[in-house]
Amino acid sequence: MTRTLDPSLRRQLAERIDFYKELGIYDFYRQPVRGGCPEATLGDPHSSLAQDKASTVTPPTVCARAADPEENLFAAPKPEAAVSDPAQALRLIREDLGDCIRCPLHKQGRKQIVFGVGNPEAELMFVGEAPGADEDEQGEPFVGRAGQLLNNMIKAMGLRREDVYIANIIKCRPPGNRVPERNECETCSPFLMRQIAAIQPKVIVALGAVAAKTLLALNAPMAELRGRWYDFRGIKLAVTYHPAFLLRDPRQKKEAWKDLQRVMKELGLRIPTTRPA
Repeated sequence: MTRTLDPSLRRQLAERIDFYKELGIYDFYRQPVRGGCPEATLGDPHSSLAQDKASTVTPPTVCARAADPEENLFAAPKPEAAVSDPAQALRLIREDLGDCIRCPLHKQGRKQIVFGVGNPEAELMFVGEAPGADEDEQGEPFVGRAGQLLNNMIKAMGLRREDVYIANIIKCRPPGNRVPERNECETCSPFLMRQIAAIQPKVIVALGAVAAKTLLALNAPMAELRGRWYDFRGIKLAVTYHPAFLLRDPRQKKEAWKDLQRVMKELGLRIPTTRPA
């Protein structure tokens, strides 16, 4: 016989689990019914359960988070909680981040923290993987060759770089531009979550597998992650290829453009009749 939890207890359990996720603990995850989405349980993103769930989800919109951070009764208040201006909130988050030494990357050759850049009131937010050499040098995300391609992608959507907000899962360059390790993502991503909460974009685009899997707590190939909408704390989230990958395999630009067209339609932007080069 299925046990029915008291609604108050259910809410507290959801808030407690969200609190653990803010701390970077992903070893268990319970997602209650919310917004008409089916209930799902996602554990360790590397577990067989998570892989089975990722491979069997078919609806066009998939729930990805249990509770909003504002509903969390267990976490300590964040410095930005008392302000309504997103630009000021972002400044407070950056001050709270400080000269971060929370993970080993601070002593592995990083030059500076790459926080994020763009419009604090942006409707569209891009989230990448990690800073590279150029980003580490300049202190701004996506300024190298991949950044130039991202700028072209944004322009093709009828927007300017200044119209959107751009950030990464982690804010320090991994040595040799290697893929960020799980503990690095878990340590740094709570600051990204706070940036997202401050900006409240209408749409988030996860650029590449690391960004998608970290935000969604799903372990699935890009072919399964792309082509659908996810609900991320009340914000629509789409997945597409990282610009660095598109530089290595330009044949996939056509597929990335399909992803961006879906985003443009959601934002009410005019879709060009011809595909950009």
